[in-house]
Amino acid sequence: MTFETGHLLGIALGLALGVAGALLVKWQIDRKSIASARARSGEILDTARAEAENARKAAELAARDHALKLREKVEGELAEKRTELRRVETKLDRKEETLDRKSAQLDRKESELTDRSGVLDRRTDAIAKKEGEADDLVRQQVDKLHAIAGLSPDDAREMVMAEAREDAEDEAMNLLSRRLDQARETADARSREIVVTAIQRVAADHASESTVSVVALPSDDMKGRIIGREGRNIRAFEKATGVDVIVDDTPGVVVVSAFDPVRRETARRALEKLILDGRIHPTRIEEVVTETQKEMEDVIRKTGEEALLSVDLRGIHPKIVGLLGRLEFRTSYGQNVLKHVVECAHLAGMIAAELGLNVKMAKRCALLHDIGKAVNHEVEGGHVQIAADIAKRLGEPPEVVNAIASHHEDVKTESAYAVITQAVDAMSAARPGARRETLERYIQRMERLEQVATSFDGVKTAYAIQAGREVRVIVHPQKVSDPKAMKICREIAKAVEEQLTYPGEVKVTVLRETRVVEYAR
Repeated sequence: MTFETGHLLGIALGLALGVAGALLVKWQIDRKSIASARARSGEILDTARAEAENARKAAELAARDHALKLREKVEGELAEKRTELRRVETKLDRKEETLDRKSAQLDRKESELTDRSGVLDRRTDAIAKKEGEADDLVRQQVDKLHAIAGLSPDDAREMVMAEAREDAEDEAMNLLSRRLDQARETADARSREIVVTAIQRVAADHASESTVSVVALPSDDMKGRIIGREGRNIRAFEKATGVDVIVDDTPGVVVVSAFDPVRRETARRALEKLILDGRIHPTRIEEVVTETQKEMEDVIRKTGEEALLSVDLRGIHPKIVGLLGRLEFRTSYGQNVLKHVVECAHLAGMIAAELGLNVKMAKRCALLHDIGKAVNHEVEGGHVQIAADIAKRLGEPPEVVNAIASHHEDVKTESAYAVITQAVDAMSAARPGARRETLERYIQRMERLEQVATSFDGVKTAYAIQAGREVRVIVHPQKVSDPKAMKICREIAKAVEEQLTYPGEVKVTVLRETRVVEYAR
């Protein structure tokens, strides 16, 4: 037991010593690890401190650079502001100096005005005093004149005003006469040359058409065949054509009468065909009239095309071409309307060429100005408005529409072409032989012209001469002076323009004559 016990104790002691040694070794190892970790952490901290210090220094440097840049920018702006302020201050100083100078000048002027005002007040008082004295003298003189002349103040004033008015009218008429003479010197020669040249270059027929057509018969027996049994043939013919057939005692002819020229011409041609054919009965009449109406449509179209070709125009609407063709069978005061518009187109082209205007446009305006006469028996209204409406509806240029609407001065002219159209219309209508006029209408026009002239105060008598182209007016020489005679002449011409309708122009001549006769015995 003692040996075993001692052996166990030795083993236990050895184990204890081994454990203690192991613990001591581990402690030593842990101690070294801790020391190494501490050393490593110290190095890390030192490195971190160094990097933080470097970052801090870099940030400080960047902040300083930014601050310097901001400072430089702010200082630059401040410098500019200071410069601007100095410039403004300089301007203000100059303005202040200027205002001071002006204020000083105003003060001096105010002082001068004050002095002058005092002088003017004194002069005004003196003038007022003298005016009072002058008024007293004038009243005294007027009273003396009234006493001498025997006139009241109103009568004297009226006499002076009348004399002043008459002097002013005389001076105005003299000035007007001089101005008119100056205008005529430059305008008359050129306008006369243009118009005369244009008229001389146009040859046209005289008036001859009427509202009836005469159809020759091969024999008087044909009259009975035209009338037919109980008048059935003539009634069928009049119904189909819309005309009146006059069969009277005149040998070898019958008369076709109608206001519609196209119907009259259609009836004339149809009747000639029936007479030539010899078969005259209601059925044949209807066939021939229908056939002739179709032929007339072709004739109208070709006539319109020939008119356009004669004036060298293109691009006219087919409906307008047809209206131009219908004008061949229409007359106005005996003047063939188609010949009239073609003549106007030639005249307008010549005048436009002389004036440097568009010749085609002038011809177009003049050629179409009377197309309303082809339909005015079918449509309500005057031929001027009808023609303008047709031209506008069918796409004619505004110059053409205005020229048509204004050629009788119903509306205002808007272009030179409208004025030319008015002129050539008057020229074509007023030329000798262009139009017929009944004796009764002629006498009425002469009498009306003389009545207008004698309606003015101071006119003694008036005579219409040269077929109404001139009116000569004789005035009382004691009542009318030379300047007043000029005024009366202009007023008569204006009254004729406003109150009368006439082709061309009317010349007004005022005669003032003073005769003194003495006999020596």
